[in-house]
Amino acid sequence: MLRRALSTLGWTAAGVAALGVANTYRFQITTHRAPLPGLTRPVRIAHLSDLHYGVFMRRRSVRRWVQATRQARPDVIVVTGDFLDSGVGRRRHGKLLAELAHLHAPLGVYAVWGNHDWTSLNTNATRQDFAEQLAGVGVRLINNAGVQVRDDLFVAGVDDWWFGQQDLAAALGEHAGGAVVLLAHNPDYLSQVPAWVGLTLSGHTHGGQVRLPLFGPLKRRSTLLNVLRGWVRGDRIVQSPAEGTPAPTPNGQALGFVSRGLGVTGVPLRWDCPAELVLLDLHEPT
Repeated sequence: MLRRALSTLGWTAAGVAALGVANTYRFQITTHRAPLPGLTRPVRIAHLSDLHYGVFMRRRSVRRWVQATRQARPDVIVVTGDFLDSGVGRRRHGKLLAELAHLHAPLGVYAVWGNHDWTSLNTNATRQDFAEQLAGVGVRLINNAGVQVRDDLFVAGVDDWWFGQQDLAAALGEHAGGAVVLLAHNPDYLSQVPAWVGLTLSGHTHGGQVRLPLFGPLKRRSTLLNVLRGWVRGDRIVQSPAEGTPAPTPNGQALGFVSRGLGVTGVPLRWDCPAELVLLDLHEPT
C-alpha cells in the first residue's frame, strides 16, 4: 500500500514537473488599455522583457515572440532588459540578433540593460560591442537617454538598478513635450521616478516564475516595492494583473507596469505564472 502511494506520488510529481517545463515555452499575449497624460492620439506599445537567451531559451522561442510582436502591429516596441541569461557572453548570441532583426515598428525599437546583461557582458567593451550589434539590427539602446518619437510621446530609459548607474536627468533631458514612457528593468526603480513621468515599464521579477500553492512565488519580489507583476505605483500594487485598466494614480506616486517576462532563469520551469508579451493600448485622458 505504501509502495503504491509513493509510486503514485512520484508519478504525480514527475507529471507536474513535465508540465512546468512545457509551460516554459508557452506565452500569453496580454492587452491593457490605459490613459496616458500628454498623449493627443492613441499609441500601441509592445513590451518585451527578460528574454534570457541562453541555456533554456533558444532561437525558436525568440522567433515566436518576434512573430507575435509583428502580428500585433505596435507603433513602438520596447525591451526592458535581460536579453541574455548569465554566462552567455559576447560570442554566443548571433542567432538572437538574427531574430531580433525582424522586429520593426513605425516609431522604433528601444531597450535598456537588465542585471543579467551586466553579468553576461561583464566589461564596458563587451557591453558596448553588444549595444552596437543591437543597433545594427535596429534595436536602439537608451540607457540614460531618451527619444522624442512623436510630438506627443517621449520614450526614455535608465540603466539597471543593481549594476548600472542611473541618470534620470540625462534620460529625460531631451523631452520636448507630450507623454513620457520610461524603461527601467527593475521595478524598484519606480520608487525614484517623479509622478509627472506618465508610465514606467519594467520586468525582472518574472511574475514569480513558479508560484506554488501555500508557498507562493519561488522567485522573490522586488526588494523595495515588494511587487511581482501588473500595474503598480511607486508604493504598492494598484490593480490586479488580470484587469486591463489601472486605478487612478494619486499625485506624487508614479505609475508603472511590471511584465512577467518571456524567458526563465535558474530552472526551466513556469508554474501558475505564464510568460507574457504585453501590449499597451494607451490613449489620451478624457
